[in-house]
Amino acid sequence: MGAIIYWALIRLLILIPALWYLIQYIEYKFWWIITALSIFVIVFYPAFIAYRKFIEHNKKVIESSLCSSCKHFDTTAVLCMKHDKHPTPDFIPCEGEHWEPQ
Repeated sequence: MGAIIYWALIRLLILIPALWYLIQYIEYKFWWIITALSIFVIVFYPAFIAYRKFIEHNKKVIESSLCSSCKHFDTTAVLCMKHDKHPTPDFIPCEGEHWEPQ
C-alpha cells in the first residue's frame, strides 16, 4: 500500500513543474482544466488501479485466513503487526501461536 502512495507522490512531483512550465503556452482559462485532468489521469487513476490490484491480490488473505480475524492484523497493509510480516494464503507469521480474537 505504501508503494502506491509513494509512486503517486513521485508522479505528482514530476507533474507539478511540467504544468507550471505549460502555463506559459496555454491560456489561463484552459490551464485549470488541463491541470485538473492531468492530475486525475497521471496521478489518481493509476493509484486507483494499483489499489484495486492490491485488494484483488490480497483478497484471499483479507477475507478467509486465520490472520484476518486476529487483533494484530492490519487490513489496510495486510500486515501482522506483532511479527511485522505480511501473511499470504500459504504463510501465517506466528503459525497460529499468537492469534488473539478481535
